[in-house]
Amino acid sequence: MRKLALLIALAALAAFGQRHKIENIDIEKPDGKLLQQIMGEDDPAKQSGLLEQFAAEYPKHEAMGWVLEQLQKDYLKTDQPDKALAAGEKLLAMDPEDTETALQNLKAAEAKKDSALILKWSAAASALARKVAATPQPKEAEEAAAWKTEVDYAKQVDTYTEYALFRAGLESHDPKTTIGLLEPLEERNPKSEYVPRAADVLFVAYRQAGFNDKALALAERTVAAQQTNEDMLLMVADDYLQKKKEPEKAHAYAAKVIELMAQKPKPEGVADADWTARKNMVTGVARFVDAKLYYEGAQFARADQELRAALPMVESNAAMKAETLFYLGFANYKMEKIQEAVNFYRACAAIPGPFQATANKNIAGIKREYTGIK
Repeated sequence: MRKLALLIALAALAAFGQRHKIENIDIEKPDGKLLQQIMGEDDPAKQSGLLEQFAAEYPKHEAMGWVLEQLQKDYLKTDQPDKALAAGEKLLAMDPEDTETALQNLKAAEAKKDSALILKWSAAASALARKVAATPQPKEAEEAAAWKTEVDYAKQVDTYTEYALFRAGLESHDPKTTIGLLEPLEERNPKSEYVPRAADVLFVAYRQAGFNDKALALAERTVAAQQTNEDMLLMVADDYLQKKKEPEKAHAYAAKVIELMAQKPKPEGVADADWTARKNMVTGVARFVDAKLYYEGAQFARADQELRAALPMVESNAAMKAETLFYLGFANYKMEKIQEAVNFYRACAAIPGPFQATANKNIAGIKREYTGIK
């Protein structure tokens, strides 16, 4: 009866263990008695202590797989990620193909908030899960059903590894760490559901880290598929402007920014004044880019219209205000609105910067060319 009860308890615990089971134990021996005590212990803390005792006393015992698996679960439940990782390392040394242990190590790395370990165990768990998912389907019906269950679970594990990178990248406050987590996500699976969701964060991280070429490349890929990020749209539109390529696309992107900012609600936690300033500046920059595109195409009436709309929105940025005034002066001169041209140049000349001297020079030239200028 004692052996029957022990076998029943053993079967119940093995169901939780899933991967590692104990086939036979001898309750007449010290190791068997300790296993019996572990299985009969209802207090989780005491049971964990007994498991640790067994691991220390019988490191080469055939039941070590089962013991380490229980310990890893306990360590994760009790917020002891370092111990969970150590147990997982030992389990993987016993079975390098153990996808579940690699997944639990990933969860331990997440609990530690250790980006390097998250990257390591995300890659390891993904590789093992994909190996399982790639196994051919057995011909026997019963085996095929079990295979399907394993493959479906492996795919879930692989998706979780992508989510782990995504979440850690979003939570990081260091741009280079964010990049180090989110770039592998796209490299591993360009079609991951988390890649487009990570794009905004990765874009900001690139710019903060000074990787403007990468930021631009990401922005171009993103706006080709979805146009919801005003900063990406502006960066691409400005790049097209500077390189004098695809002006129609640049106009469309600038117009989309204006549309987005007109509809975009104030983010939670942002002060009204700060949001108004942000909306005005972004819209003003979009109008300025649009205007400069018209200016470069010698469409001075359209340029004048957009520049006038942009001017009050870029008021707080002296450098941009001066540049806007300068182009307004030139556009109005070309449209033969001479007094207005001088007025704009005069306002530009009042702002210290690279446009100041040229604006004064242009005023003097206009006065020599035209009489009656105030």
